[in-house]
Amino acid sequence: MTDRGRGRGFAARPGDADAWIRTTEPAPRDEPVRSAGFTARLTIDVTPELRGRIKVTAFRRGVTVADMLRDLLAREFPDIEGEPR
Repeated sequence: MTDRGRGRGFAARPGDADAWIRTTEPAPRDEPVRSAGFTARLTIDVTPELRGRIKVTAFRRGVTVADMLRDLLAREFPDIEGEPR
């Protein structure tokens, strides 16, 4: 067997989550960074029926589910002027 070392695992949490969230340095990536800059995964629990409705709605609008949900979250949680990012 091979030793994988002691690096952070795939789903490991950072030691200081607040500093990790507010960092200005992008994580090294092999893929290009999306136009919005930094991205992070968000996991939510929805019923299979709601998931289906979301997918159908996105398809009808001609967008991806991810893009549609990003737009929804941006509308619901706009930047507040004067707050640090």
